[in-house]
Amino acid sequence: MALIEQLRIHRLTVPLRRPFVTAVRAALLIDVLLVEVRDSDGRCGWGEAPTSWRVTGESPEGVSAALSGPLIEAVRGLASDDIESSGVAIERAVVHNSAARMALDCALFDLAAQVRGVPLFQFLGGSARDVRTDMTLSAVVNDADLATLVQTAHDFVDAGFSTLKVKAGAGGDDVKTLVEVRRAIGENVRLRVDANQGWSPDRAIQIIKALEDAGVGVELVEQPVGRDNIDGLALVTSQVETPIMADESVWTSRDLREIIRSHAADMINVKLAKTGGLRGAIDLARVAQENGVRVIVGCMAESHVGIAAGAALASALKGSQQHSPEAQDLDGGLLLSFSPVLGGVTYQGERLLLSDSPGSGILGLAAT
Repeated sequence: MALIEQLRIHRLTVPLRRPFVTAVRAALLIDVLLVEVRDSDGRCGWGEAPTSWRVTGESPEGVSAALSGPLIEAVRGLASDDIESSGVAIERAVVHNSAARMALDCALFDLAAQVRGVPLFQFLGGSARDVRTDMTLSAVVNDADLATLVQTAHDFVDAGFSTLKVKAGAGGDDVKTLVEVRRAIGENVRLRVDANQGWSPDRAIQIIKALEDAGVGVELVEQPVGRDNIDGLALVTSQVETPIMADESVWTSRDLREIIRSHAADMINVKLAKTGGLRGAIDLARVAQENGVRVIVGCMAESHVGIAAGAALASALKGSQQHSPEAQDLDGGLLLSFSPVLGGVTYQGERLLLSDSPGSGILGLAAT
């Protein structure tokens, strides 16, 4: 029986293909923190910890301390394929630290799938080897940004993307922006809006109703108000026809039950960095589906390692919910100038192809 033995942390800086602007921050690169967990038979499982002071409240230094201290000590010596025991141990080892828990949890799921000799998506119960993603476009602050955004949107549609997500709430004219983008991309492309908590409830209702009146045809609006303003989120949901998706407001099943009780959202964006990995995400998706709340699997600013785990989850959820979204929100790897690893998930336009190799299919670090 193979046992969990050691953990290594790899920290890399990866430039973005283009600047990325949201209501929360602007970025030119991401600080990638990868975890490699080795077992006694020489297998290596891979995970990632996306860090952001403004989102997860974690730093690379803090994540590294949690991983190299209490987290690895909690699981060392456990069987590589005993996901139940390792999951309980991770939950008991630290409070919060969701990105750190995500990294270790996903690495151990990778290992467990390798022990079973099956791809990670099959280990999770999935059968689809590919999933589709939207493409996220930066928020607009001024007219110069708008011209660039419209051209970028047009370019991605030409490249075959059928779903675009436009960031909003950064200070620009959001209604004008969405009207211009819709005009540029035509009626057959799905258009999503993500305000990243950038509006007040009244402002959100005003903007969304204006988009409805203008016939923009927005598929959904993501997190229009502050994460803790559940009453405000519920007010927006009750006053507009466009589906509202909660993101920053939902980290755990407890958060989701409050959303359900308040009728605060129609959908949720499940991100492994919020749930602490696949174990928490699976539980969150189960509660959502039992209560008729639709699920999209999303990502933070993360690399192909985190995306591989999210895509495996999306494969497992595909077809298991009524009115399943056409596209997930797993475009993080497309924003990077290169992948930090060899193997794993690959992109073909809007399609993510999952590896058929055991586990996530990640072979190791790429030469940089």
